[in-house]
Order: sequence, then structure tokens, then C-alpha cells
Amino acid sequence: MKIKAKELDRKFDAGEDVTRLLDLTKARRPGHEQRRVNVDFPIWMIESLDREASRIGVPRQSLIKMLIASHLERAS
Repeated sequence: MKIKAKELDRKFDAGEDVTRLLDLTKARRPGHEQRRVNVDFPIWMIESLDREASRIGVPRQSLIKMLIASHLERAS
């Protein structure tokens, strides 16, 4: 169902749920695109990461992202 932008704005401003009117398959979050990087870690660091990831119940990759994001937020 296609509607004009003004009608979408009116519905949104009136508090209506407009998500059914959006094609979310093409939605993107600017600045959140991903790019793969390879990093080599010493074995002791991987083992430590794995213990901490297991302790909090997340995959290693998620823990690494969380730690880096936390550090970057503090640094800025």
C-alpha cells in the first residue's frame, strides 16, 4: 500500500502505528554498516575473553564489540 509522505506524516503525528506502511527490508542505520576485520590475539587473551564471554553468556565476538565500544565511549 503506497501513500504520500504528507499522509504518512499525518498518521505518524497522530500516534498511529505506521510500521505496516514501511518497507523495512531496505532499512539501514547510517553509521552502523559493518566491515569485517581480522585481529590476531595471543592465546592467553582468547582464553580470558572466552571465560568472560561464558560468564556473561555472550559469544566472544559480542564481548569484543562490547569492550571496544565501552572503551571508545569513555575515550570520547
